Formats: sequence, structure tokens, C-alpha cells
Amino acid sequence: MHVPDGFIDAPVSAGTGVLAAVAVAASLRGARRELGGGLGEAGERTAPLAGLVAAFIFAVQMLNFPVAAGTSGHLLGGALAAILVGPCTGVLCVSVVLLLQGVLFADGGLTALGTNITDMGVVTVLVAYGLFRALLRVLPRRRSAVTVASFVAALVSVPAAAVAFTALYALGGTSDVSLGKVVAAMVGVHVLIGVGEAVITAATVGAVVAVRPDLVYAARDRLSVRLELRPSPLASTDAGTTAPAQEPATAPTDALEGSPARELESAPAQEPAKVPAPRRSARPLWLAGLAATVVCAGGLSFYASASPDGLEKVAADNGIDEKAEDHAAEDSPLADYGVKDIANTRLSGGLAGVIGAGATLAVGSGVFVVVRRRRGADGGASAAAPQPADAPAER
Repeated sequence: MHVPDGFIDAPVSAGTGVLAAVAVAASLRGARRELGGGLGEAGERTAPLAGLVAAFIFAVQMLNFPVAAGTSGHLLGGALAAILVGPCTGVLCVSVVLLLQGVLFADGGLTALGTNITDMGVVTVLVAYGLFRALLRVLPRRRSAVTVASFVAALVSVPAAAVAFTALYALGGTSDVSLGKVVAAMVGVHVLIGVGEAVITAATVGAVVAVRPDLVYAARDRLSVRLELRPSPLASTDAGTTAPAQEPATAPTDALEGSPARELESAPAQEPAKVPAPRRSARPLWLAGLAATVVCAGGLSFYASASPDGLEKVAADNGIDEKAEDHAAEDSPLADYGVKDIANTRLSGGLAGVIGAGATLAVGSGVFVVVRRRRGADGGASAAAPQPADAPAER
């Protein structure tokens, strides 16, 4: 659903550019909390995965799948990013992907970048995250419910983006096409694309839930790791024998007052101490995700459908692309997801995919590292701030 240059007029494109800039700025601020604030170690573990999520979305977007005769679709990724790393971080993930696709691969117009971020990033993230959280409140408290909710949220987010594009086209479309025709065509084909989006999203979220449920941001409160119960140290008697502190011993009826057995009976039992489960490394999941990203971008992308995606097909069939403009980066060495001057199609496409995924991982990780460090600096400054003399002491 990458909108090219020329589909939407300059005033509306400028307006969506401002809206996208505001959304990204707000997301940078909100991502500080999602990447480390208020969630302890679980929040900190989100940061290294956020860059990988962006790279994975880039890679899977190369896998166009057929949805109808002569039409294909691909992952938008807003639902997947919002569920795994949070809505604000999700907007940033999709924005990084769209920026690099436009600059390096001539995919999505540069003047339409604000339109694409608003439509494919902000709309999909907000719709999917809101619906996902609402479904978790009514579904049973099970891991399978998370997978079901992610399927439905992703399914709905795609036609929601199609409706949003139609609204933007109604405001600033450059072609004289019936709005009703555009709505019917866009929503119809993108419902089918939404099914593919839902399958990919549910499968990915389900895989993460199966191995590391604590890393699914949007369901972390539902999949919280239980505390491990460990007995406190054993109580000792004067005779040298021991007994579990949580199980009071029963003294004989003729025990003398002051005997060890009597003292043990009268001592209150201690409750088991709650010890948090040891911290687990996210490195195995990160490496598995990286391997999947490379396989998708460098190998499976060769088998992607060559048919135009939903927006391209609708635009060609209904004349929306009458005033489409050539991309400013059409001469890029990576334009159209192939490395220039490499004749072998498989090698050219695979290498371009790996380069793009690597660039997305590097840029995304850099952004999220800066955001997390900024959050740490703000937290440190707050902690170092002097308290008023009459402030109550912390306990």
C-alpha cells in the first residue's frame, strides 16, 4: 500500500507530512517508557528487539502473496510491531522501514512519505493495538487468547488503512474517480490482504509467546512470569534438629514448659519468601529472529508474487494513477529491490533484501538505543534531584 508521488495533491501531502512528524515526535517520547521506563528489566529487554522487529517487517514486506487474480498483498506490519514492542515503538519501527524503502529502494513516494507513515504506520498501529487490548479484556486469560487477539487485530488494521487512504484521496486525490468506486475496490481487496497479514502476525506473535511471553509488550500484564516460591531457611532447635519454618512442629502433650519442642510450637510460622525468577537472556530469540529475517529477505523473497499489490492494482484499474510521478530515487543502486549491474535475478534480489534488512536493523537499533539512553538520562536526573526538606522519607 505504498502511495507513490502524484496520487495525492501537495496540500494534503504536506498536511499528512506534518501529522506524521507530530506522530513520530510523540512516539519518540512514548517509546522512552516502552523501552525501559516503568517495566523494569522486562522493559529494558524490549529495546534490543525493537530494531529486529523493524528489520523483520522490512524483510517480510518483500514477500508479496497472491490474493486474487492479478493482485498480490504484503505485510504492513503495524499490528505486529505494536503487539511485540508497544504502540509508540511500533510507529517508529514502521516509520524507519518506510523511510529506507523510499530512499534506498524507490518504494513509496518521497513527497508521499508523510501519507505512508500516517496510513501504514499510525493508523494500523492505533487500530490494531486498541483492538488487541480490548479483546484481551474479554477473552479467557490464556496464551492462546493472545494469538487469537493478534489475528483479529491484524486482520482489521489492513482495511482500516485502506479506508484511511480513501479518506485522504477524497481530500486530495489528483484524479477524477468516483469515491464510491475507490472505497469498494480498496476495502474489498484489502480485506483479503488482511487475512494474510493476520496469519503472519498471529504466527509470529504465537511463536514469541511460546518461548518468551514476557517479551510480548501488549500482553505482558496477561502473560506475567509467576514468582518462584522458595522456603525460608530452616529453623534450628537446641537439640541440633531442623524443621521447615513454614510448618510448625507439634509438641507432645506432656512437654515441659520451656522445652525446645514447646518453644518451637509457640513460634509463629514464616511465610515462604517470594523470589523473582532469574533473568533470562533474549539473545536466543534475537538470533532466531535475525536468522528468519535473513532467510525471508535473502531467499524467500525470490519466490514472492510479481503481481501488483492491492493499491497498485486498484489504481491501475480505476485510473487513480493518471498523474503518478516518477520516483526521485528511481536511479538508486537498489531501486526496485535489486542490486544494479548484477544480472543474476536471484542474487540481485537476495543481496538487495539482505542489504535493506541490515540497514533497517542498524538504523532502527540506533534510534532505539538513543531513545533508551535518553530515558536513562532523564531518569537519572530525576533521581538526583534534591527533595524538599519536608518531604516524607521513603520506606
